[in-house]
Amino acid sequence: MAKKEPNKANIVGIDLGTTFSALAILNGIGKPEIVPNSDGERLTPSVIFFDEENSDVVRVGVEAVNSRLVNAQRSIRWIKRHMGDANYRKNIDGKDWTPVELSALILKKLKEECATEHGQICDAVISVPAHFDEVRRKATMDAGTAAGLNVIGIVNEPVAAALYYATTRDVSGKVLVYDLGGGTFDVTIMDVKGHQMQIVCSQGDHALGGTDFDQKILEILEKSYKDKFGAGLITSDEDRAKYEDDAEDIKKTLSRRLAAKKMLYGPAGNMRVEIKREMFEDTIASLIARTDILVEVVLDEAGLKPSEIDKVLLVGGSTRIPLVQKHLEKTFGFKPETAVNVDECVALGAALQAGLTMLRENPEKVPVGISSGLKDINLTDVCNHSYGTICAPVDNETGRRIIQNCIILKKNTPLPCHASQMFYTVSEGQTELEVTISQGEDSAPEYVTKIATHKFQLPPDRPAERPIKVTYSYDVNQRMHCKFEDVESGRTLEVDCSLDKKGNMSEEREKGKRLENVKVK
Repeated sequence: MAKKEPNKANIVGIDLGTTFSALAILNGIGKPEIVPNSDGERLTPSVIFFDEENSDVVRVGVEAVNSRLVNAQRSIRWIKRHMGDANYRKNIDGKDWTPVELSALILKKLKEECATEHGQICDAVISVPAHFDEVRRKATMDAGTAAGLNVIGIVNEPVAAALYYATTRDVSGKVLVYDLGGGTFDVTIMDVKGHQMQIVCSQGDHALGGTDFDQKILEILEKSYKDKFGAGLITSDEDRAKYEDDAEDIKKTLSRRLAAKKMLYGPAGNMRVEIKREMFEDTIASLIARTDILVEVVLDEAGLKPSEIDKVLLVGGSTRIPLVQKHLEKTFGFKPETAVNVDECVALGAALQAGLTMLRENPEKVPVGISSGLKDINLTDVCNHSYGTICAPVDNETGRRIIQNCIILKKNTPLPCHASQMFYTVSEGQTELEVTISQGEDSAPEYVTKIATHKFQLPPDRPAERPIKVTYSYDVNQRMHCKFEDVESGRTLEVDCSLDKKGNMSEEREKGKRLENVKVK
């Protein structure tokens, strides 16, 4: 009789990217490896296409990219930029698809194709841009759940990349991670000593990446055609899809060569166009300037001069643009590090983070070989935003109450962390308190994001100024918990940050169940 093998713990990390996604798994000795998709490719385009014959069949990846050119209306690209947007919907055959559900289709594709080779995939860490707010982080976790994953944690993309760099290369001292991907930009400063890594601070822009560079090239193509023929180049969504792909190809060519040539086939005639690297660099100068500003901001936030940075690590495919590397070398006086695959290091680092998370929370599920391979790694992350609540203190000068945002957890506080503050009811007989969880650095409520609002019921017939204790906690898996306690009665309201800004997360999760009946290919 054959001996049954014990269940193998498949521990994976996923880079859910704007333009490409990837999945990595920890091997038997705790080393992360990219799992190729069914096409044999290590990266899967984050593109979705709903089959025209059967809308319950969804194409994800290269086939979806190609299908855009035939019917762009049934295609979705760059959905990550809409993550956490409760108002975004893509209607296909009378069904409204949310960013959570669409992202879940990509995750399901990665999960199922990994399972074909490695067996059932369950526990996963998914990466997010460091600047993602709590709503977007929660939406990403919900997408993983809808795809059938047990999302054991979220990791910031530059942190994941640095984790992989630090475990495979000689990286030490003050390290700046420059992460310029397909749709987002992050810059993070870390203090690295061997396999001991501590995050100092991060900055980012959720609307800056390779797709924006592609659009600049597309504008050049359209202008060239109009200048010659006096007519528009693009007359349909399918035309736009084709020339968006051409623009991306030109961008990649200009990272290797000084010029790129392309044929344009428009309604008024055909023409040949040549774009030189210098022309491209001129048109993206304003975008690169935005990254330069954020580099300056993060250095200032860390209290460091450029000369005090020991190494710059590049992450994301857009860092291959020569102008990016020129700007960094000018700022820091040395060339940035490009020793690992900049497209894959986030997924590889996310797999390491998944292993560390499992060791911390369910060590009995981690095979001995993986446990041994991870035992020397230690990572300390920080809050990437400040979190607070809206209150109405009395102004000392006017004696009137003013509405303001009061910060409870400060940005860049090492994780895990928790903090409490005491507040007080305003009026006599107050039986209800509206509690708001805010995210942002400003004291003015209009300049912060209100990520959840709830009603807290209080006992009747009490005087004003009754104490309300507010406690916020943030764990190492990027999960936040808030507790509001009426000290005298002991009543409490506990809140895990929700998907939408009203604090309601059930709607998206219910819709996510639909994915069980959707075939992803």
